Amino acid sequence: MLKKFFGQVFANVLFVALYSKLITHMFKNKKILFLIPIAVIALVSYTYIYSNQNAKDEAIDQILMQNLKNLHYSPKEINDDFSEKVFKLYLERLDYNKKFLIQSDVNELQKFEHSIDEDVNTGRFAFFDKSFEIINKRVDEAKTYYTEILSEPFDFFKDETLQLDAEKLTYAKDKEALKNEWRKSLKYQTLARVVEMIDLQEKAKEKSDTVKIKTNKELEVDARKKILKSNDDYFKRLKELDRNDRIAIYFNSIAGIYDPHTEFFPPKDKANFDISMSGQLEGIGAQLQEKDGYIKVSSIVPGSASYKQGQLKAGDLIIKVAQGASEPVDVVDMRMDDVLPLIRGKKGTEVRLTVKKPDGSMLVIPIIRDIVVIEDSYAQSLILKGKKKIGYIKLPTFYADFTGKGGRSCSNDIKKELQKLNDEKVDGIILDLRYNGGGSLNDVVDMAGLFIDKGPIVQVKQKFGMPQVLEDRDPTITYTGPLSVIVNSNSASASEIMAAAIQDYHRGIIIGTSPSSFGKGTVQRFFDLDESLPIQYSSIKPLGSVKITTQKFYRINGGATQLKGVIPDIVLPDPYYLLDQGEKEQDYPMAWDEIAPATYQALKPAYSIEKIKAASDERVKNNPGFAILNEAAIRMKKQKDSTVVSLNFDKYVAEQKRYKAESKKMETLDKEISGIEILPLQADIVASVGSDTTKAAKVKEWYKSLKKDIYLHETISIMEDMK
Repeated sequence: MLKKFFGQVFANVLFVALYSKLITHMFKNKKILFLIPIAVIALVSYTYIYSNQNAKDEAIDQILMQNLKNLHYSPKEINDDFSEKVFKLYLERLDYNKKFLIQSDVNELQKFEHSIDEDVNTGRFAFFDKSFEIINKRVDEAKTYYTEILSEPFDFFKDETLQLDAEKLTYAKDKEALKNEWRKSLKYQTLARVVEMIDLQEKAKEKSDTVKIKTNKELEVDARKKILKSNDDYFKRLKELDRNDRIAIYFNSIAGIYDPHTEFFPPKDKANFDISMSGQLEGIGAQLQEKDGYIKVSSIVPGSASYKQGQLKAGDLIIKVAQGASEPVDVVDMRMDDVLPLIRGKKGTEVRLTVKKPDGSMLVIPIIRDIVVIEDSYAQSLILKGKKKIGYIKLPTFYADFTGKGGRSCSNDIKKELQKLNDEKVDGIILDLRYNGGGSLNDVVDMAGLFIDKGPIVQVKQKFGMPQVLEDRDPTITYTGPLSVIVNSNSASASEIMAAAIQDYHRGIIIGTSPSSFGKGTVQRFFDLDESLPIQYSSIKPLGSVKITTQKFYRINGGATQLKGVIPDIVLPDPYYLLDQGEKEQDYPMAWDEIAPATYQALKPAYSIEKIKAASDERVKNNPGFAILNEAAIRMKKQKDSTVVSLNFDKYVAEQKRYKAESKKMETLDKEISGIEILPLQADIVASVGSDTTKAAKVKEWYKSLKKDIYLHETISIMEDMK
């Protein structure tokens, strides 16, 4: 009967309507529908009653929900609690900065707060349609606000403030209150631009006596013109957001309730998923993603222009993009495919990114675009010679030969580096996994096995069944001496598994520049929604894809790396170490839990971790460099918590001067630290004979950066304490 049902064309609309009523009845009576593919039935009715667009939206809704139910590691019950969470997340993403909706709009939408589950189950869009109608209306109204406000000069000597943290804002009670918030926001933008122009004018004056100096009043007029142009561009982008763009936000609010890494990708966005600029030959080498109206840096590509420049970090939000010294373009609420052409460019050209750091501070980062050098992403090693001879290995990522065409793998490369360091008779080895975002799981298992006898390395659990224990089955140990592993808050996934295995076996000391590593202990897979559609409905393709969390990692001691990450044995002060970072800062992260530990035999190290930690704490306490870093951390924590800015000219300028004076202290750390000699390995000297000068220059620059690395120098001291 079902084959006949799906094989024929429903010319009879009445039959379709009757079937739709049957489905509705079954939903109301909570009957099991596993015999009938809901997505297809819903699609059939909409194809013949409504437009293709409605049919497409409903198909995405139903297939998406079926995939989440059947494939997600931790599926959710679709009920009122689910509705409340979707409502809250969608409202945040619809108007994150509370610049458009007023309280009456929120009250109107709140009527749907407990019926979104019914919309989701039946393929309706009552809540979304109402929100789409309201947001379009409010965007049109807001356009009249900014044009009117910017037509008159601002009074910068009036005492008033602006709240910059969107999470601390409340919705305006009415249109008049909203318009006033727009006025303060535009005043802040103009004030910041005026102060910036004054600084540039002063610097130009120092270089030349012929520079025409404008009055503050003239600069204010110029600044308002620039802010007007910026907002014109902003609203032009907003008007380009159509139903498809908005409904993608709605679908992603549904997916986001499951966990922050489960996402819906419309067809045009799939190609931009965590885009690597290096894949475009020339760019900055940053992987980006859209989040809450911002373009967020998710990771830095090893060997890229951003990697070498050093200031752009994962977690930064890109606010503006400028081509060299030209006028920057505000990219807030801009679509990814519109931002990318602004960031990409030819090798040797400069792009300036204005970014918002995790502590709320703003920074302009100049980056010279370049072609990514693949070799820079491979494992590299050298000798650090002080009181002892310490080997150092930098591993930017867990790369592997996924194609099976004989490419390089990090486990094989690390083995070769360890053998070379053994030949050098080093007294210890440092494995640096800072900013390593992960990669090949199999290579983690093989790599950990280079430091231990055979045994389990990690446990991987799926939705059903027992955990799979991944083991190193090779009894040989490549390196048996003292070992330390350095991680930070951007060490994620495979890096955390590696550090956790070393820690659980007591094979080495884990040193961190943050209280924990990132805390991503989950695995995702992509699923093409088109594959769930029968061929006769191909006219509404493509539907897009969904990335779903299907597995979870567990340490061999039974604890998950999810959320908690790896807690270092020794934590060193970092400017951001007092700020909450990593997975726990995401929306709806999956919980930490534990399973039964694997069977393994921990080692008995010859050193006392307590004594080594106490000695390190004493050195850090007496080190002026770490004192500066600790002060910076306290300042940044205070700065993040203090999110109200003055709109009074004198007070604003005073605040900016204080921030600059405090941050200037950090510049004292940008100098080489004495006491350590950096040497190449003998095997590398032989191999580099006749190599090009470009490669030699890169090595020299690498050595120079390591000589300034205060964390590396303290790690060397820790290694010297390991008997």
